[in-house]
Amino acid sequence: MLIRKFTEGLDYPAFSTSDLVRAAVERQFEIVGEALGRAAKDDPSLEDAMPDLPRIVGLRNRLIHGYDSVDDQILWDLVQRKIPVLLNELTNCLAGEDWPVQ
Repeated sequence: MLIRKFTEGLDYPAFSTSDLVRAAVERQFEIVGEALGRAAKDDPSLEDAMPDLPRIVGLRNRLIHGYDSVDDQILWDLVQRKIPVLLNELTNCLAGEDWPVQ
Protein backbone atom coordinates (compact mmCIF):
# COMPACT_ATOMS: atom_id res chain seq x y z
CA MET A 1 0.00 0.00 0.00
CA LEU A 2 1.44 3.34 -1.03
CA ILE A 3 0.49 5.05 2.23
CA ARG A 4 2.97 2.86 4.06
CA LYS A 5 5.61 3.45 1.40
CA PHE A 6 5.16 7.22 1.54
CA THR A 7 5.44 7.34 5.34
CA GLU A 8 8.12 4.72 5.88
CA GLY A 9 10.81 6.00 8.24
CA LEU A 10 8.90 9.16 9.09
CA ASP A 11 7.72 10.40 12.45
CA TYR A 12 4.86 12.79 13.00
CA PRO A 13 6.96 16.00 12.79
CA ALA A 14 8.42 14.89 9.45
CA PHE A 15 4.97 13.95 8.16
CA SER A 16 3.28 17.13 9.36
CA THR A 17 5.89 19.44 7.83
CA SER A 18 6.00 17.77 4.42
CA ASP A 19 3.31 19.15 2.13
CA LEU A 20 4.27 16.56 -0.47
CA VAL A 21 3.91 13.54 1.83
CA ARG A 22 0.68 14.81 3.41
CA ALA A 23 -0.85 15.45 -0.02
CA ALA A 24 0.22 12.01 -1.25
CA VAL A 25 -1.19 10.27 1.82
CA GLU A 26 -4.46 12.20 1.60
CA ARG A 27 -4.79 11.23 -2.05
CA GLN A 28 -4.23 7.56 -1.25
CA PHE A 29 -6.87 7.68 1.49
CA GLU A 30 -9.25 9.20 -1.08
CA ILE A 31 -8.52 6.38 -3.54
CA VAL A 32 -8.94 3.67 -0.91
CA GLY A 33 -12.22 5.17 0.29
CA GLU A 34 -13.59 5.48 -3.23
CA ALA A 35 -12.55 1.96 -4.18
CA LEU A 36 -14.03 0.41 -1.04
CA GLY A 37 -17.23 2.42 -1.44
CA ARG A 38 -17.66 1.12 -4.97
CA ALA A 39 -16.80 -2.43 -3.93
CA ALA A 40 -19.37 -2.31 -1.13
CA LYS A 41 -22.06 -1.28 -3.62
CA ASP A 42 -21.20 -4.33 -5.73
CA ASP A 43 -20.95 -6.64 -2.73
CA PRO A 44 -22.74 -5.41 0.42
CA SER A 45 -21.33 -8.34 2.42
CA LEU A 46 -17.99 -6.52 2.33
CA GLU A 47 -19.26 -4.35 5.18
CA ASP A 48 -19.55 -7.47 7.36
CA ALA A 49 -15.91 -8.33 6.68
CA MET A 50 -14.73 -4.75 7.17
CA PRO A 51 -16.55 -3.10 10.08
CA ASP A 52 -14.77 0.24 9.55
CA LEU A 53 -15.78 0.46 5.90
CA PRO A 54 -18.36 3.25 6.42
CA ARG A 55 -15.77 5.26 8.34
CA ILE A 56 -13.20 4.75 5.57
CA VAL A 57 -15.67 6.02 2.98
CA GLY A 58 -16.56 8.87 5.33
CA LEU A 59 -12.88 9.83 5.58
CA ARG A 60 -12.70 9.91 1.79
CA ASN A 61 -15.68 12.26 1.72
CA ARG A 62 -14.17 14.45 4.42
CA LEU A 63 -10.87 14.71 2.57
CA ILE A 64 -12.56 15.66 -0.68
CA HIS A 65 -15.29 17.95 0.61
CA GLY A 66 -13.80 19.20 3.87
CA TYR A 67 -10.18 19.46 2.79
CA ASP A 68 -9.76 22.74 4.64
CA SER A 69 -10.43 21.08 7.98
CA VAL A 70 -8.25 17.96 7.75
CA ASP A 71 -6.39 17.25 10.99
CA ASP A 72 -2.87 15.99 10.28
CA GLN A 73 -2.64 14.32 13.69
CA ILE A 74 -5.73 12.24 12.92
CA LEU A 75 -4.31 11.20 9.55
CA TRP A 76 -1.02 10.24 11.18
CA ASP A 77 -2.85 8.19 13.77
CA LEU A 78 -4.73 6.39 10.98
CA VAL A 79 -1.47 5.70 9.17
CA GLN A 80 0.06 4.24 12.32
CA ARG A 81 -2.86 2.33 13.81
CA LYS A 82 -5.47 1.65 11.13
CA ILE A 83 -3.55 0.99 7.92
CA PRO A 84 -2.07 -2.27 9.27
CA VAL A 85 -5.58 -3.40 10.29
CA LEU A 86 -6.99 -2.41 6.89
CA LEU A 87 -4.26 -4.32 5.07
CA ASN A 88 -5.05 -7.40 7.14
CA GLU A 89 -8.78 -7.10 6.44
CA LEU A 90 -8.20 -6.64 2.72
CA THR A 91 -5.88 -9.63 2.64
CA ASN A 92 -8.52 -11.74 4.37
CA CYS A 93 -11.25 -10.51 1.99
CA LEU A 94 -9.16 -11.33 -1.05
CA ALA A 95 -8.06 -14.74 0.21
CA GLY A 96 -9.42 -17.35 -2.12
CA GLU A 97 -10.52 -14.81 -4.69
CA ASP A 98 -9.15 -15.17 -8.19
CA TRP A 99 -8.48 -11.48 -8.67
CA PRO A 100 -5.41 -10.13 -10.43
CA VAL A 101 -4.07 -8.29 -7.36
CA GLN A 102 -0.62 -6.75 -7.84
